Amino acid sequence: MSARERRLPRHRAWPLTTTDINECLGTAMAHVRDLRFLTGHDSGTIVLGAAWIAPHPGNYGGGVHPDMVGVRIDVHPVAATERAATRAVLRAQALPQLLDWITQATTADETWRLTPHQHHWRLTDGHLTHHDEA
Repeated sequence: MSARERRLPRHRAWPLTTTDINECLGTAMAHVRDLRFLTGHDSGTIVLGAAWIAPHPGNYGGGVHPDMVGVRIDVHPVAATERAATRAVLRAQALPQLLDWITQATTADETWRLTPHQHHWRLTDGHLTHHDEA
């Protein structure tokens, strides 16, 4: 993304690019319905998020459009000075884990797929953790 269109303060940067994600996920990108580069408030230690967008079929037409059912990926901004180190950790560890999560999500039973799910990767002092969120 060009600096002119980046919509982030100069001291913030996204640790991944669309190219990074496409390269690491490969054909699993077919299940990604939305890829967002967040610009809002500080996410704390969250650097990457994934969500399963469920169809919500029983709410009388106010549900999710069928084309949006699948995976949403959120790339959270980090301090610009930490971008390179964060990118290396995310490419080496988080993106392969995200690929596994997407594979499990798309092959899960119907009960799982009919329920929204979120998964977050957090980076604290160079240590990456990840877990499902309610």
